Amino acid sequence: MYYNLGLLQHTMAKVALIAAGDGKNMELALKFKEMAEEMGHSTDVMDLMGLEWPVITNKLMKEGYKPEGAKDLMDRLGGADGWVCIAPEYNGGMPSSLNNTVAWMSIFWNDFREVFNSRKVGLATHSGGGGDHVIMAMRQMFSYLGCNLIGRAVISNKNKEANPEAMERIIREITE
Repeated sequence: MYYNLGLLQHTMAKVALIAAGDGKNMELALKFKEMAEEMGHSTDVMDLMGLEWPVITNKLMKEGYKPEGAKDLMDRLGGADGWVCIAPEYNGGMPSSLNNTVAWMSIFWNDFREVFNSRKVGLATHSGGGGDHVIMAMRQMFSYLGCNLIGRAVISNKNKEANPEAMERIIREITE
């Protein structure tokens, strides 16, 4: 089913799969999960659509509001060796689930920077459109946050399946 599985790594890594969309993007996250586990890695799928956090505002921050599970999510991300962020393209950009989650995590300033700095991140999308714009938007955000991004991304849509070789390469690169 997958390519080059004879090149399995000897050290098991933990891969965080950040699903910023449901439906086809969650399906893509689960394909990454299956492949990473076949390669000998453990995985943690994070469903951002299920968080249901309010939109971050100055008023909520001044009131000291902290969404339930924000610190736990940061701890889970911090405990992973590498991440794959899978998000749909919304109007040429990222979905609000991803942007809002990152904004809420930033209230834990010292821990926030540590979680993102030098983290290996792969990007993927299943989009109704081309998908290039969400990849560019995520690349810009994660780069700004100090992450080390994998050059190759996985882009799929109704006419194009996710490339298993590209998926494998991303997993390999974030776990090395």
